[in-house]
Amino acid sequence: MKKILTIVALMLCGSMAMSQQSVAAGNVSSRAKAMRMMNFSRPEYQIKDIKVYTDTMTVYSLAGYVIYPFGEWSSVEQYITDNQLSWYRDIGYKNYFDSMEVSVNRMRRYDDSYIDLYYSIWTKKVELLGGYITDKDVQLVNGLHVGMSKDDVFKVFFKKYPKSYTADVAVLKVVSGAGEVAEIYTFRGQKLRHIKIETSYKYY
Repeated sequence: MKKILTIVALMLCGSMAMSQQSVAAGNVSSRAKAMRMMNFSRPEYQIKDIKVYTDTMTVYSLAGYVIYPFGEWSSVEQYITDNQLSWYRDIGYKNYFDSMEVSVNRMRRYDDSYIDLYYSIWTKKVELLGGYITDKDVQLVNGLHVGMSKDDVFKVFFKKYPKSYTADVAVLKVVSGAGEVAEIYTFRGQKLRHIKIETSYKYY
């Protein structure tokens, strides 16, 4: 009986050890994958860190593109004119830091894609507060748009990479260095389904 109990105990210990090794290997693998992707990143995006989770890859970039994905504009009117897309414009007001109100322009499309913009008195530029894009005709300044293949999306940010590294990625997040702005690319299969833009600015 003691012999049987000893064998069972040894088997349990071995199983637990293998499980712990597997978890550790998974953590190392994710980090190693992130570090290798860093080596393949395009210099213009100034990528400083990458985190890889089960189905999500988060890229931290210092490039101005992340904050101005539609380009830099000195007025909303300039954006509307130069963008050459039919936008429906809603104007409203939102609280800023609980003490003042700013004019927020919501630009809409037929399919309910939208972006929220306002003119900053500090940067003298049109700033992006948020957005949700499903219209393939709306392109970001680097050419990204809904309907692109996953491979083409990743090629915008990386010169090359092992295809196996992105096979399970369903969400690619590109976050500004300060973490204030995030572009979230969501894939369905091998196609870019929609683009979401979030900011942590204190607007309500």
